[in-house]
Amino acid sequence: MVKSIISTVVVALLLICGSIYENNFIQRQFGEFTTVVESLYEKTEDHVAVTDDVLAVQKSWVEKKRFLHAFIPHTEIKEVDLWLAETIVLVKDKMWSEALSKLEVLKELSEQIPKNFLISWENVL
Repeated sequence: MVKSIISTVVVALLLICGSIYENNFIQRQFGEFTTVVESLYEKTEDHVAVTDDVLAVQKSWVEKKRFLHAFIPHTEIKEVDLWLAETIVLVKDKMWSEALSKLEVLKELSEQIPKNFLISWENVL
């Protein structure tokens, strides 16, 4: 009886600690990505962004998604990949307003995706 109670408590603590780690990790990764996207957004807004700037953002994303694959669905990662790929072409062609709209979506994705993994009633129910 005592062993089963201890086992249950240990498993519950492991689940809670794992959830907290996952939440913090995802928040941190997307927080850093949001900062990079906002920097690119400002450059694009000023019409000074170049393809290398977008490629740097893409490189940052590739580094982050290596680890995010373990925590979030691949479809959400692929969505960010696609918006970034479109942004590269638009900045290359100096289509500033279209590039800004893609970057707006990227900023929104980097805010909304982590919310799907918060420990909250909305996500539990």
